[in-house]
Order: sequence, then structure tokens, then C-alpha cells
Amino acid sequence: MKKTDNTFTPAFGLKNGHLQTLYPAFFRKCKPLNMDIETFELDDGDFVQCHWVNQPEKNSNTPIVVLFHGLEGSYKSPYIQGMMHALDHSGYSCVLMHFRGCSGKINRQPRAYHSGDTADARAWIENLTKRFELNPLFGIGYSLGGNMLLKLLGEWKKDSPFKAAVSISAPMQLDISANTINKGFSKIYQRHLLEHLKFSLVQKYQYHDMKKLIGMDENDVRNIPTIWAFDDLYTAKIHGFQTAKNYYKCSSAKQYVKDIQTPTLIIHALD
Repeated sequence: MKKTDNTFTPAFGLKNGHLQTLYPAFFRKCKPLNMDIETFELDDGDFVQCHWVNQPEKNSNTPIVVLFHGLEGSYKSPYIQGMMHALDHSGYSCVLMHFRGCSGKINRQPRAYHSGDTADARAWIENLTKRFELNPLFGIGYSLGGNMLLKLLGEWKKDSPFKAAVSISAPMQLDISANTINKGFSKIYQRHLLEHLKFSLVQKYQYHDMKKLIGMDENDVRNIPTIWAFDDLYTAKIHGFQTAKNYYKCSSAKQYVKDIQTPTLIIHALD
């Protein structure tokens, strides 16, 4: 895989990596998009919601870009809306597959999603290949979605239905990312993400016996201090991993990159 090191010139006043991260989250505004919402049923009785922009007409050959958001992202995320605008302007169809529970609707199962969970994306993409046989497929994943996409491409090897793919800011070594987000200013991001994760998990207690499943009551969940602890106490346990360390080892995309045979661009900021 070819490595490139292109020079990046930040906008005025945004030389700091944290400013570049926070500015679009608070100040980037995108015009509303006309989206068609599709509920895709999964084999285990759960579902994912998929938001389309410019869904192809039957027998057209319009290329389709499948998008995957980051941790606790959604169609509302500025980076997703910005990319959808750009793709629509360039004549592409695009569709965002939400991970379970991220669209605003609570998923049906006590499990949720994780960085290495490729099964739902695989099912959705295979469904697209049957419905849109004439349409070339491409993939773009951000952060957690970027890690998942790279892992999926590595699993597919030469059988990938994608013509090309892009992974942006993927945490390709999950243990390093979980440790880094618990240091210095990055704790701000951890607190924000952890609040969303804990809120989503607490909601599940209304529909499932979560205490029996993971051995924690709602107050225990609210007191989880870090992403690593959340993954150890819930993500790993509910998805069949022994520990968070084991989950990170199995799900990190770095080990799958050598098997990718799809033209793939991996984008990371040096800072």
C-alpha cells in the first residue's frame, strides 16, 4: 500500500489540531438535505436505518457511495452532511448506514455496535449489490466507521464489491486510541462521547434485563469513568469478547490492512 505525505495548510486561526476538530462541530452549518429513509431488517431481528440522498432510479448506472459514521455519529453529524452535499453536487448517489441505535431510534436487541462489527455493513452492502446491479459501489468511513470499513475490506480480500474506498481518521489500533483519549485535552472528547454512550445504554434498561446481562445497574453505568472501562464493562461483554483488551486486539483494523485488495485511501492527520 502506497504511503503519501501531502502538505496541508490549515485555515487562518485553526493551526491547532483541537481547534480543527472543534470548530466544525460547533460552527459548520450545512443546508438541509432531502433524504429518503430506509429501514433495513437484520437477520437477528434488529434493524439499521439508512439515509439516502439522490437514491438511484431503477436501471440507472449512477455510482453509489456508502457512508459509515464515527462513534455515536449520525446523519446529523456535520462531516456526514458535508460529504453528502459534496457527493450530491458531483452526481453521486450516497447512503449513510447508521450503526445500531445511532439514527435516533432505539435498536431492538440489548447489543449495540462496535469498531470491528462488520456483519451489519456486510449484509447491507450485499443487499445493495443485488438491488443495484448496474451501479458501481464505493465506501467512505469516518473514525470508528473507518476502522470497521478497513476491517471489512480486509475480510473480503479480492471479493470486495467496492470499486474503491476511503477511511478517514480511523483508530486502527483501538487500545492506543482508548488510552490517548484519556489523556490531557483529549479527555474533553472522551467525556462528550461517554455521555452519549452511557445515555444510550441506560435507555436499554427500559426494554431489557441489562443488569442480568452485564451485571450492572443503571447507577453503575452512569459512573463509568472512561471509554476503556465502558468497553470492558459493556461493549466487550455484550458482544462476546473476554475483555476490552481482547475486543481491541480482535477489532483493530491495522492487522487487516495487508489483506485489502480494493484501491483504498487512508487519511490521517499528523497531529
